[in-house]
Amino acid sequence: MTEATKRFQPALYRGYLRVLARVELRSWPKLQNKIDASDVVQEALLQAVVALPQFRGQTDHEFAAWLRAILANKLADAARHFGRQKRDAGLEQSFRESLDNSAERLVRQIPADSTSPSQHIIRKDKARYVAECVSALPPDQQMVVELHYLSEYSVPEIAEEMNKSKASVAGLLRRGLANLRETLKEKEKEL
Repeated sequence: MTEATKRFQPALYRGYLRVLARVELRSWPKLQNKIDASDVVQEALLQAVVALPQFRGQTDHEFAAWLRAILANKLADAARHFGRQKRDAGLEQSFRESLDNSAERLVRQIPADSTSPSQHIIRKDKARYVAECVSALPPDQQMVVELHYLSEYSVPEIAEEMNKSKASVAGLLRRGLANLRETLKEKEKEL
């Protein structure tokens, strides 16, 4: 058993990857109704478990980046399958960049305690916990929080996307954030 196999556990990143996959699939309307984010994440995690002995990184940040790359490849495979496109390295790179950008937006939502390199790494690890907590929200609240904070939609844009009133979206966002804060407090007690 390698050190990576002992230390890194892909399943702990399921919620994190699911949030990123949902955000990514929303930007590809042709795929959104054909691919379930949970299925793509499951395939990525299975591949990660098989390939784990080849992982050469040392940090959780490197591991998360490695998992995002696997997820990007799985999303690109799905896009090619449904788009009937041949292998396109640009498509994989596009997914990888977009997933990295979504992950960075997730990190930006966590208040900065400090700007030291170690604090930056801690914030990146917290992003995984935030994503897990977002995944635990009721579906409508989850969607509103993801659209607003990760896809950077405005409340009127979300209302149009979800066919809801602005007041309804604002209420979902308010409740979603309250639930998210509560879940994060509980998660911090566990750590």
